[in-house]
Amino acid sequence: MSDPSTDFAASRDELRDTYARFAGHEQRRKQIWQVLNRHFFERWVEPDDTVLDLGAGYCEFINSVRARQKFALDLNPATSQQAAPGVRVISQDITEQWAVEPASVDVVFTSNFLEHLPAKKNLTHCLQEASRILRPGGRFIALGPNIRFAFREYWDFFDHYLPLSDRSLVEALEINGFRSDVVIAKFLPYTMKGKMPTHPSLVRLYLALPLAWRFLGRQLLVVASKVR
Repeated sequence: MSDPSTDFAASRDELRDTYARFAGHEQRRKQIWQVLNRHFFERWVEPDDTVLDLGAGYCEFINSVRARQKFALDLNPATSQQAAPGVRVISQDITEQWAVEPASVDVVFTSNFLEHLPAKKNLTHCLQEASRILRPGGRFIALGPNIRFAFREYWDFFDHYLPLSDRSLVEALEINGFRSDVVIAKFLPYTMKGKMPTHPSLVRLYLALPLAWRFLGRQLLVVASKVR
């Protein structure tokens, strides 16, 4: 039987090595996320909210979002290195109960994380944990590749496991006690490379032109509220 502590360390090292592909692009991604938060996502986040970033990675979202209390949940050791002052990092296996008090969070946000879960049962666990830690009426915001429109590119990343569409994610959320308030099947381009605008003014322009989403969007966006 393997030593659980050894398995934990191996998982952390594997995550660090897998997501090293993002290294060297931190400043560019930081600028993009600052614009995304200020001009889009913060419409669902109040300055006095408590926000948890699920699968926070390099902390681009959680570092720049304006909120009273901020949590970054990720097993990747790089998360602790990238988290800004004031962001509490929770380094743990997400398949276990999260180290967060029940009904203590206003918003759970996740970006390009759910597709990395190895099985549907892991997604169910994440949604149940999100429901447990969210206050009544709290929001779950999910951004990620939509298999309906990115089926050619979806498996180009070695660490993609779980294919999700806007429709399947909405169904999973509703099964686990959420109501889908906003569903955008085509939002951002598939990755922050290629067709994704990089200059802050171009990102703002893209966000202001939903017609462009229909042609370039390959990522879904779902905003759901906890109802039970």
